[in-house]
Amino acid sequence: MFTGIIQAIGTVSSIKDQGGDVRLRIHTGKLDLSDVELGDSIAVNGVCLTAVELPGDGFVADVSGETLSLTSLGQLKSGSPVNLEKALTLATRLGGHLVSGHVDGLGTVISREEDARSVRFVIEAPAELAKYIVHKGSITVDGTSLTVNGVDGARFDLNIVPHTLQETIMDSYRPGSRVNLEVDLIARYLERLLLGDKAAQSGSQGLSREMLERAGFIAD
Repeated sequence: MFTGIIQAIGTVSSIKDQGGDVRLRIHTGKLDLSDVELGDSIAVNGVCLTAVELPGDGFVADVSGETLSLTSLGQLKSGSPVNLEKALTLATRLGGHLVSGHVDGLGTVISREEDARSVRFVIEAPAELAKYIVHKGSITVDGTSLTVNGVDGARFDLNIVPHTLQETIMDSYRPGSRVNLEVDLIARYLERLLLGDKAAQSGSQGLSREMLERAGFIAD
């Protein structure tokens, strides 16, 4: 688990094709690795990876073909900057929100506009994730815990302050950039709970208006 508070911007040192998947080496910059051991988890652009080597200036992780196809890690090149966060401990301040490091889908940056000293981004999520994104709710973008400022269908906007721009890779975003999205974990569990016994049925597709009406969340 993670908090979505980025601890350092790292750099991809090398990417080695392993025949369908890759071995990724990350130079971790200012990230303190003194308490990291082999097998520990580190989030890279919001994707939970396992450290299989610790060469001293960073770590090495294997990335499966499935992860490459479902996240933006497949677009990384040598020299690409990446957001980094070590897994949380019981002593970690939960400054963001609970983040699993399991990407739900790829979003696309639609626009970027200066707003005083901040920057306002509009991002379009996959249609199937729209129901989990709410005004003033939490969302993770490339591992960064952020507050949704507005929602319009599958599009949502974010107001990013100078500190976040400086301490994450968000300042590099331009229209067309692809970003990893993880929706609020609690929203996913709530959906599953509301399904009740239907959750055990094969082919269960999630909540419907009928189910919400029956549970009293929508008036007839």
